[in-house]
Amino acid sequence: VQLVESGGGSVQTGDSLRLSCSGSKFAFSTFCVGWFRQAPRKEREEVATIESDGETTYADSVKGRFTISYDNANDILYLQMNSLRPEDTATYYCAAVVGVNHYSDYGCSRYNQWGQGTQVTVSS
Repeated sequence: VQLVESGGGSVQTGDSLRLSCSGSKFAFSTFCVGWFRQAPRKEREEVATIESDGETTYADSVKGRFTISYDNANDILYLQMNSLRPEDTATYYCAAVVGVNHYSDYGCSRYNQWGQGTQVTVSS
């Protein structure tokens, strides 16, 4: 599965962006999907995920502002980001847990497919 993100950009505080992630055979043997981000000189952090049972999870810092969703018809993962803040500035990555063997071993705790990232910059 090759994941490709799009939708990043430079915006002002309070603006919105929608990130998209598509992948070849995205839905095939995919158990969990999510968005992660990494800011300069910081560790990568989990932003939002859709677990294998369909449950969504969010980082506390984005709850109420970001929404993760998956378009089953077109196999596209989205991250709607509203009320953006300068601290949301980062490279955003989509990721997936792919393969029944990997999922059996690790569940949704270890993502094994990653996109190349898309930059989001929020100015004050």
